[in-house]
Amino acid sequence: MKLALGLLAGCLAARLGAAQPGGGVLENLARPQPGRSMRVSSTMRDGESRRGEHPRLNPQAPPRGDRSEESNFDNFRVPPGKTHVLMDVKGPGVITHIWMTFLGPEPHPWAPRGSANHQEMLLRIYWDGRSRPGVEAPVGDFFANCFGKRSEVISLPVAVEDGDSYNCFWRMPFRKSARVEIENQSEKPISLLYYNIDWIKLDRLPEETPYFYAQYRQEYPARSGRDYVVLDTRGKGHYVGTVLAVRTRSPSWFGEGDEKIYIDGETRPSIWGTGTEDYFLSAWGLKRHETPYSGAPYVDQLGVVGGHISAYRWHLHDPIVFRTGIKVTFEHFGWLPPDENPDYKSTSWNEREDDYASVAFWYQTGEPTFAARAPAADRRRLPSLDRIVAYARDVLAPDRHGAGEAVLQKLPFYEGPQVLYRAPSAKDAWLEIPFAVKKKEPLRLLLNATCSYDFGRYQVSLNGVKLGEPLDFYSPQTVQREFHLLDFWPDPGRYVLRLECAGKNPSSRGFYLGLESARLRERRPRVAAYGHDKDKDWRKRPILYR
Repeated sequence: MKLALGLLAGCLAARLGAAQPGGGVLENLARPQPGRSMRVSSTMRDGESRRGEHPRLNPQAPPRGDRSEESNFDNFRVPPGKTHVLMDVKGPGVITHIWMTFLGPEPHPWAPRGSANHQEMLLRIYWDGRSRPGVEAPVGDFFANCFGKRSEVISLPVAVEDGDSYNCFWRMPFRKSARVEIENQSEKPISLLYYNIDWIKLDRLPEETPYFYAQYRQEYPARSGRDYVVLDTRGKGHYVGTVLAVRTRSPSWFGEGDEKIYIDGETRPSIWGTGTEDYFLSAWGLKRHETPYSGAPYVDQLGVVGGHISAYRWHLHDPIVFRTGIKVTFEHFGWLPPDENPDYKSTSWNEREDDYASVAFWYQTGEPTFAARAPAADRRRLPSLDRIVAYARDVLAPDRHGAGEAVLQKLPFYEGPQVLYRAPSAKDAWLEIPFAVKKKEPLRLLLNATCSYDFGRYQVSLNGVKLGEPLDFYSPQTVQREFHLLDFWPDPGRYVLRLECAGKNPSSRGFYLGLESARLRERRPRVAAYGHDKDKDWRKRPILYR
């Protein structure tokens, strides 16, 4: 039972190879193991038929193992608004591994109209028949996959190989029962849900064994005048991990704010960090990376209005221990451009108003006192920042482009088609997107575009005013990217955004151009309140704040 106590009472680091007395996971394999291994899964059972959306009739029935093809239908379809129970077992025991997979949100031959994305699936795990779940988080965020995006994660407790096989190895002990369920909060079905949950049935658990908890929360945007709270609970336990997702609403670097962790009711935190990226074991900013203990699985474009970054940090060797309570917070401070500063200065220490979401992971005896609950999927979805969207597909006409042809093309990055402009050369190669502005307000102009191996360089102008240097749309792989062009206060009226070919990257095979839309994105309300640039003529001096 000393081994059971070590494994089940939170010595997760020992299980994963940490420097604990007696060695790590390999040494533990040579010791007697208590209990009996068990598994629940989505495998087809005797007496079932799963064509369409059929509920599991008897999860205790033996697996079906005949030669019929139907024997291989080991998945479920979960309709919108329904909850699927993956596991409902009696204890005592400990969950040792969860694996699941399902179709992505894009249309598929088995789901022509698409499927729910993993931000719209809410994972709940209930311990010992309690009314409140011990784990409550979107499936994606629980597995360090935020924003509904599929990203590879290769770490010790969580592994998402190729962005579509979701694994976790957190040890989750329970005394009386464990119930694992997923609620589909999407308007589309969860398609082809497969899963295996491995657990060990035990004779008993030591009295002091803590439970595993994980809780999602969000602030869109982070509240002014207070630090962002990841966890605030009373009780005894240890904190073991953070997943943090940030969508920036201002230009420049968001992450100067420190983590501040209050232990056992202290009014001033005794654990005070030096910067957001430092907490995630990086330095001088964050870029996409994966390590066993920390990483940033998704980073699109830092320093822009509407950039996304998600990061994880597992405290496996360094759990944060508390006796009577813990409060985990982040300051949301960083750089801001001059037009968001009352003195029209660019400084590194400003309270920012970005969108934050997080999952806290911890072990605790008894029940937490943290009041946060995950909101419904429609409130978890990030609100659009775009005031005006001019889709290139809506203005596809011969008089809107130069030599060559323009066609519609469907790509997985976009909900609708993009315009693919096939320019045969740089000569007389251009494309225009018109749009109208009805209200004078601070906006950011950008292109939502495609980069690929045969795309060219294009100079952008707005109503004849050149904006920056030519944009290079070359990429060895076909990818989506935003190109930010201008911060301005446009007067009401009609505008024409024009792109003229200026050659190509030496590595590119051609002069093509792929455009989904031109967008005018909102700036934070304080830009309008300060009004530094309101009366400036953007035509004389175009500005893009970085």
